[in-house]
Amino acid sequence: MPPTRSHIRQAVDAYLDRHPQERDALDGLLAALDGPADPCSRATLPGHITCSAAIIDRDRRVLHIGHRATGLLLTPGGHIEADDHTLLAAALREVREETGIRSGDLCLTPLLDAPIDVDVHDIDARHHRGEPEHRHFDLRFVFYLAHKTPELVLQDEEVSGAQWRPFDEVSSPTLRAKLLEAGLDGRIEPVNASALIFDDAGRYLLHLRDNYPDIWEPGAFALLGGGREPGDRSLEATLRRELAEEVPGLHLSDLKPFAVEEATGIDGIRVPIQIFAGRWNGDPDALTLNEGILLRWFPREMLHRLPLSPSTADLLHRHADQRTPANGPSSSARPVREEAPGGTELHVVGVHLYVEDGRGRLLLGLRHPDSAYAGNLWHFLAGHCERESAVSCLVREAEEEAGLIIDPADVEFVHAVHLVDSPGARPRIQLVFRARAWSGAPRVLEPDRCVEWRWWQPKDLPAELVAYTRTAIEGILAGRLYSEMGWQ
Repeated sequence: MPPTRSHIRQAVDAYLDRHPQERDALDGLLAALDGPADPCSRATLPGHITCSAAIIDRDRRVLHIGHRATGLLLTPGGHIEADDHTLLAAALREVREETGIRSGDLCLTPLLDAPIDVDVHDIDARHHRGEPEHRHFDLRFVFYLAHKTPELVLQDEEVSGAQWRPFDEVSSPTLRAKLLEAGLDGRIEPVNASALIFDDAGRYLLHLRDNYPDIWEPGAFALLGGGREPGDRSLEATLRRELAEEVPGLHLSDLKPFAVEEATGIDGIRVPIQIFAGRWNGDPDALTLNEGILLRWFPREMLHRLPLSPSTADLLHRHADQRTPANGPSSSARPVREEAPGGTELHVVGVHLYVEDGRGRLLLGLRHPDSAYAGNLWHFLAGHCERESAVSCLVREAEEEAGLIIDPADVEFVHAVHLVDSPGARPRIQLVFRARAWSGAPRVLEPDRCVEWRWWQPKDLPAELVAYTRTAIEGILAGRLYSEMGWQ
């Protein structure tokens, strides 16, 4: 079934909200939406809708293909087919047919599923097909590559070649202007937000979704949440809006970022999701549920009996593994197996990035004044190991916090600080790794933790620097691999 008029009008309205000055130029498109004929049919005249895709790689380049019929270098696209249930699906199908890039190789950008550009262009008559001169109203969607650039498999009968072009060389003037204006950089960032809700008894609040084929994860238990909308100021605002819409009366006073997960949307496209964790001790039966079947608390040992996606199950088990006794012991929670010999002190493992620019300067971040640790102090890009290797943690934190893409093969260990902050505190092992190469420019992606990234000359480090960070830098510059602090 092709896209409905209401679906198309919603996309066009979202576009015109951003570009109201183009309303007159789109009179023909709006007339087609109000007319009796199918606006997506190539038989509809004097014009009909087509869809195309601007695919951006991590070097801020856009994929162009050579169309044999016109001799032009354009972004992938074409007519909408009967099986394309959405405009986005039509664009994705054209990309797959013309270039071999699958939906799973792509993810949404911060523009979400609204077109970045609508181009109106004339098509010459094709008498051999019985097609008179007409117009295309081309809705152009923009995607990021989810991972590295895939190998292209070009549709030989229609495509003569392919090029990746920087933004300022994009063939379409209107698309070029929109891309430059939007500030898209090819770096994946979450566009959905979900709530991992737990109580003091060690249970998790799960939502049973409707068993409809056209929704995400039909018939499965899932976390509450949804997709970002243009008016949402942040992903936390997205989540709070979704909770108010889905379950009015469910108020979470404290939401904390827990993880970024990657799911597959109904069109097969990758969807990065910011997971927030929040504590709530209420009765779900007292709430009004506007979407889905039911809300229930489930202890950890029952999770394997539920229809859960593997990624959701993994998230819940990871959270349960990380909960401390301060969160409240639970008779129903699965006991954590103690593998350390008696008398062993468990340590917290921190991972830190040591990276230099071409001028020998070090990258440091200024911690948010309200940060639970080191507020208003400069510090390495850093994070705590979850259930992952130290290098995997480093690569993940670099992308999540600053948008830096690091290949694990380009990482080397350079220093460790064995630290205890105060008597009785849990000891910490702070591992520092150097990235010999990376891509991207540092950006503030977690402003609640870091408010600025800056490059510093080693001889001019700021006075307001985390103490063990200074110790580690001094050790690295001196060629030492190990330091101790706080053990006296």
